[in-house]
Amino acid sequence: MKTVRRLIYGEVLAAIALVALGFLALFFFFDLVDELQYLGKSNGLGSADNIYQIRHALLYVTLLIPNHLYELLPISVLIGTIFVMARLAQSSEFTILRTSGLGPWRALRLLLALGAFFVVLSFSVGDYVAPASERAAQLLKARYQGQITIGQTGAWLKEKQAYNNYVVNVKTLTPDNEMKGVQIFEFNNKGRIVSTTQAPLAIFTAEAAWQLSQASRAEFEVPDAATPDGKAQEGAKVTRSTVESFRWPTGLNAEMVSVALLKPERMGTLDLFNYVRHLEANSQTAQRYEIEFWRKVFYPLSCLVMVMLALPFAYLHFRSGGIAGYVFSGVMIGISFFLLNNVFGYIGNLRNWQPWLAAATPGLLYMAVSLGAFGWLVLKR
Repeated sequence: MKTVRRLIYGEVLAAIALVALGFLALFFFFDLVDELQYLGKSNGLGSADNIYQIRHALLYVTLLIPNHLYELLPISVLIGTIFVMARLAQSSEFTILRTSGLGPWRALRLLLALGAFFVVLSFSVGDYVAPASERAAQLLKARYQGQITIGQTGAWLKEKQAYNNYVVNVKTLTPDNEMKGVQIFEFNNKGRIVSTTQAPLAIFTAEAAWQLSQASRAEFEVPDAATPDGKAQEGAKVTRSTVESFRWPTGLNAEMVSVALLKPERMGTLDLFNYVRHLEANSQTAQRYEIEFWRKVFYPLSCLVMVMLALPFAYLHFRSGGIAGYVFSGVMIGISFFLLNNVFGYIGNLRNWQPWLAAATPGLLYMAVSLGAFGWLVLKR
């Protein structure tokens, strides 16, 4: 059995590595072509060291490779395993292995053990390597092309504190973790605005607070009582002031701000979990981030589904030269899984499905297909 395991594992690992390398080279080329339009641009400081050059573009697209590997690993596992299983069937090597005692369930356990290795690899890349390299890539681009931002108004965050509620807007985040264009709106428990604070620059401090520079504050004093026609009583006033340095205690740290400015699919599982808890604690919708969290949980498990889909190809009968069609079908199955996985995420967000259900449904569907094919081709035929 050790010889059989060494034979199949060696062939499958080599095929998967070759397929993954081909996909990564293709995406590397596309990303590099897309970055050529930014060559020669700078961040406006006027120094030659701040000009975006070809070496910066090469480093940027290299930092995107771990995220591409995470996305393409299940497809690579499927195509590589199908190619090996089909080739073994075409050369009658798998028939010899079957007559030597390699039954269907033993073959399935053999491939599932290999799939478990890719589950661990996918989780490690997607949860640790890809988020770190993605953040480094964004910071590199921000250093030469401007700040990290999202949309026209930046990121919006909300925080509940002991007595008041706060809504915070951060327009951009610099590569040095400095926030620009900061606005803080303070509301009391009745929903009335208490103060507004605006600052062109703010930094994170070690004491769970933000330090705002040249902050402009407006404090509102409005009586709680109102006249019969619903208007506030006289005595309401606004006090405006400018503070050179203003300290705002908050639990919003650098990770939460960067999370709000980055795409949720580029975040780690733990970061997504903490951010979802923060949104729920502040009565904000977390549907999109919950779906991405569960996709992070279930997506590595799709490698197990892919090897289950590939096993029935070892029991097919091939004519000479007919293997290419089956490999092409594997490519189509992998692409359809990738598209369906994204579609269910969007549909689940729009239709307000249970997040775990929206994330798990594509994998469950393909697992049902693989088990059906396994039962029909392997056990009955």
